[in-house]
Amino acid sequence: MSSDLTIHSVDAYPVRLWKHKRQGALPDFKGPDDPARWHYHGPYAQLAGAIIVVLRTDQGITGFGFGGGGKVAVEIIHGHLRNLLLGTNPLNTGLLWDQLFSAGSYYGRRGVFIMALSGVDNALWDIAGKYASTPVYRMLGREPKKKIEAYNTGHGPKRGLELGFRNIKVSPPRGVSKQDSDMQYNVDFFTEARDCIGKDAALMIDCMAYWNDVDYTVAMAERLASLHLYWIEEPLFPDDIDGYSRLVRTIDTTRIASGEHEYTPHGFAELLRRGAVEVLQPDVSWSGGVTALRRIAAMAEAHDLEFSPHRGGSLFGLPLALNSPNCRFAESFGAGDEGTDLMNAMAAPFGEGCYYPSDEPGFGTELSEKLIHEHLT
Repeated sequence: MSSDLTIHSVDAYPVRLWKHKRQGALPDFKGPDDPARWHYHGPYAQLAGAIIVVLRTDQGITGFGFGGGGKVAVEIIHGHLRNLLLGTNPLNTGLLWDQLFSAGSYYGRRGVFIMALSGVDNALWDIAGKYASTPVYRMLGREPKKKIEAYNTGHGPKRGLELGFRNIKVSPPRGVSKQDSDMQYNVDFFTEARDCIGKDAALMIDCMAYWNDVDYTVAMAERLASLHLYWIEEPLFPDDIDGYSRLVRTIDTTRIASGEHEYTPHGFAELLRRGAVEVLQPDVSWSGGVTALRRIAAMAEAHDLEFSPHRGGSLFGLPLALNSPNCRFAESFGAGDEGTDLMNAMAAPFGEGCYYPSDEPGFGTELSEKLIHEHLT
């Protein structure tokens, strides 16, 4: 094979990742003031909007890329990005990322366009690894870690411990309420979680922007100080950068984690410029793919901040976690998630509380076009 490798077909598909739920299903709202209306994210956000991009080359190499944005992202790929990919050399990952991002800049510097770009970029990296007969995680650095400690994200710690995870991330059972009884309910919940996992394991909390109040978050951090939280994740709305800056300046008992819903190195540069984050959490399937996350990881290292990619336990996110000296944990993906065969095909090997890379070329997933078509939404 020669370096004049070219892309000759581009396809993308919205896929189902869970066995037990309809992705993005409409909830039964209890009237126009139902609080659930503020948090119904629909079928195009989070993992409900998962897509797989399939790039085929003229030399028989097929790249699979994990992205987001659902059917909207698929339309962007088929109607726009495909025109910029056909006939190009897929090994030019950095150049193609910059061109595609620029081409979408008038309508897509954030959100669904970047989720679509993520899937494309990841597929390009899968091709690059297969072309070189090398796993992606070995292409990103000279001395990648051989394994990385994992943490489980769930509603409570018991299931994660049963699966073999040692470190746990849970969400608060109550949103913003300054009534002492509601605040104490949250404290009691997290105290029970700490007691369950022990004092030496890492306990994180993910607020999913439900608190969205600086003073409340500061007050809760004070009440939770004795639990030695590893971080408080995304307590505020993602665009409240001033609020995040205040939290970083004010709270010294734990770290402030954010970035799961930030996009591209440009967005993370603004967080860093304003001192609004202490743990950077880009998602490889939403924030711009491997190319973007490599740049974000370098930014974290330059600022001596922690880098902890969202869904780091996927085979797409794990290469970034293994190659960042500032990454301590990989987040659970697949293990215990009651996922479909397709989700499990993208999950990294897990054992003894750690995630391990695949040494197969590319990302080493077990994805196939047959499996993808079996799990279309």
